[in-house]
Amino acid sequence: MQTFYCFHQTPIGKLRLRATEAGLTAVDHVNQQETYDDTWTRDHEYHHLRKAKLELVEYFDNHRNVFTVPLVIEGTDFQTKVWNELCNIPYAKTISYQELAERIGNPKAFRAVGTTNGSNPLSIFIPCHRVIGKNGKLTGYAGGLDVKKFLLRHESPNFFA
Repeated sequence: MQTFYCFHQTPIGKLRLRATEAGLTAVDHVNQQETYDDTWTRDHEYHHLRKAKLELVEYFDNHRNVFTVPLVIEGTDFQTKVWNELCNIPYAKTISYQELAERIGNPKAFRAVGTTNGSNPLSIFIPCHRVIGKNGKLTGYAGGLDVKKFLLRHESPNFFA
């Protein structure tokens, strides 16, 4: 299946978006180097990429709090269970890794939930930034803790971690 990609500048930095005919497959935080796979096709107008970019603009402009672009969620059964449950965390709300583990019916798996949360291929669209430590502290985020804090404050200006 053909993979299309584009780069999109946001308030949290440059993101690389990837999609196939089925939907958005990945959102990568890009530091300095714009890397890509030779088999991918760069296409800023590909329909799923165009929709994802528009929804990101609306999200950062405070005009969107639910994403509708189709997502392609691929992983182990455990990973897909965690990532699907992340989509149930409401905008501007946070939960702990422990609560996330409980929600998927595996309360002792909070460390595995944390690892899976950290490997989320569709950050922002699957809101892994809404998961924080049980004590309210911010813990890892692929884009860095400053980005996680930005996203949480963007969604809820009263968030004070």
